[in-house]
Amino acid sequence: MLRTRRTVSSSLQRDAKRLGALALALGASGSRVEDIYWENQLADQIRKLLRQQQDEALEHALDELAQSDTNAYEVLIELIETHSESGTVTGPDGQPWDALLIVAPLAAWTRYSIFSGPLTAPAHARLQQALHTDILAPDARLALLPALFSMDQMPRSFSETWRWMQNLAQQAVQGSEVHLQDYLLSEQVETAPMLADTRYLVGVVAAPAGAPLFHWQEDGGRPEASRGNSLEQWIAHTHEAFSELLPGCAFECILPDAYYVSNREADKTIRPLTLQAALSWLQESMDMPAETLRAVIAGCGESRIEEYRIGLTAKQSNDVIYGCMWPLFGPEVAIQAIDDGAETVAQISELLRRSGVREIRRIPGLLTPEHCEDCGAPYFPNPQGELVHPEMPEEVPSAPALFH
Repeated sequence: MLRTRRTVSSSLQRDAKRLGALALALGASGSRVEDIYWENQLADQIRKLLRQQQDEALEHALDELAQSDTNAYEVLIELIETHSESGTVTGPDGQPWDALLIVAPLAAWTRYSIFSGPLTAPAHARLQQALHTDILAPDARLALLPALFSMDQMPRSFSETWRWMQNLAQQAVQGSEVHLQDYLLSEQVETAPMLADTRYLVGVVAAPAGAPLFHWQEDGGRPEASRGNSLEQWIAHTHEAFSELLPGCAFECILPDAYYVSNREADKTIRPLTLQAALSWLQESMDMPAETLRAVIAGCGESRIEEYRIGLTAKQSNDVIYGCMWPLFGPEVAIQAIDDGAETVAQISELLRRSGVREIRRIPGLLTPEHCEDCGAPYFPNPQGELVHPEMPEEVPSAPALFH
C-alpha cells in the first residue's frame, strides 16, 4: 500500500536514494544471475538499516518508488519484509540456522470483548505442541511468545519486527525460555473494542540452514503434507484451546505462516466478517434490520484507491451511524486502476445484498482518507459523497469502535 510522504535528513535521503537505485536495477534485470547480484546488494543495505533502526530511510525509499515506479516498489517492499521477518543465526553448535518470524492468526467476531493478553502456562504449552504437531517440520525449533496479541500490540516498524525475529531466533535455537516482558512495546495501546478483529500467536521457527521449516516442505511436497491438511489438523487440535481463550466469540483459524503474508491473509479474512458483524449488531442493538439501511461505498487514497470505506445510514437519512473499512493489499491496489474498482465494489455489494442491504450507492472518483483529529477514527462516506464522522444515537448501549 502507498505511504504518506515525510521529511528526512540528508544522510537518510542518501540511504533511501541508494535503496531506490538498487531496486530499480533489480527490477530491470534480465537474468536470474543478475537478480542475485542486485538482491545481495540490497540485502546488505537493508540489513544495515534494520540494525541501525533507520526505518525512515526504508520508508522514504518506498515513498519515492510508490510515486515513480510501482514495479521497483514491489521489489523493494518484498525484500524489506523478507529481511525483517527472516534471517540466519548461529546455533549452539556453531552452525548456521534459518529463522523465520511466524504468526498464527485468528479472525474473531462477537457482541462482547475479544481477549488479548498473556496465556496461561497450560494454554501456551498446548498451542506450542499443536504447532509442532501440525505445522512445523520435525527438526524445527520454536520460540513462541506466551500471549495472544492484537494488531495494536504487534511491531509497528520494520526494525521492530527485525528485533523480535532476531531475539526469538536466538531463543529458539538455544532452547531458552521466552519472557513476554521483553517483547512488550514501549507505549502499550489499549485495544479498542471491536465487533470483529484479529488476534495472533507470534513466534520464530528455526531449522538448520537449508532444512525444512514446515510440514508441507517435506518429501517434495507430498499431498498428505499440504498446507490444506496442515490447516485442518491445526483447527482440530486448537479449537478447544482457542474457545477457552475467546469465550462468547466465533472465530476462524488462519494457517500459521510467515509474518507478513499471514498478517495480510488475516486482514483479508476479517474484511467481510467486520461488515457482517456490524450489520448484525445494528439489527440487534438498534433494531435496524439490514433492509432498513443504506450502504455508501467510496474508494479512498492519496493518488489511487488504497481502501474502500463503507458508510451505513438509515434509508431516509443522510447521517452515517456506522462505518467499516475494506483495505486493499498488494496486487489488489493495482487492479483498481485497471477496472476502476468494479470487481472489488461488486464483491462488497454482493456481500451487502446477501446480508439483506438493498440500497447500495457508490461514490465515484477518489476521496482523500480523512480521520477525526480528536479521536483518530476514520470518516466514512454519506450519500452526498462527503466523508463524515459516524454518529450513533446516544441511547445505544456499549457502542463498539466505529472501524476495524
